[in-house]
Amino acid sequence: QVQVMESGGDSVQPGGSLRLSCTIRGEINGIAAMGWHRQAPGKQRELVAGFTGGSQTKYSDSVKGRFTLSRDSAKNILYLQMNSLKPEDTAVYYCNVLYYGSGDYWGQGTQVTVAA
Repeated sequence: QVQVMESGGDSVQPGGSLRLSCTIRGEINGIAAMGWHRQAPGKQRELVAGFTGGSQTKYSDSVKGRFTLSRDSAKNILYLQMNSLKPEDTAVYYCNVLYYGSGDYWGQGTQVTVAA
């Protein structure tokens, strides 16, 4: 059984930084893609950053240059370093892991609030 657990969400002022962590427990072989999504109130969930097709990294235009995706393969942790945070980054951030042939898994989400 795969478990995906996010942590690191908090309330920060504009311009601040946070690092989110996503720990993957269970099966770690056969991962096709992994990444961070977010959902703001009243909006659809959107991809923020993700690894796909091996080592390819994709970022949404709204976070390019501010957010950095990284991973610790030995510890099965996916990180999202978020700098220069803006109020529009406020959302629940979710980690997603996609496996070849067996679907994907979501974490419970972690709240990020950016406000003065």
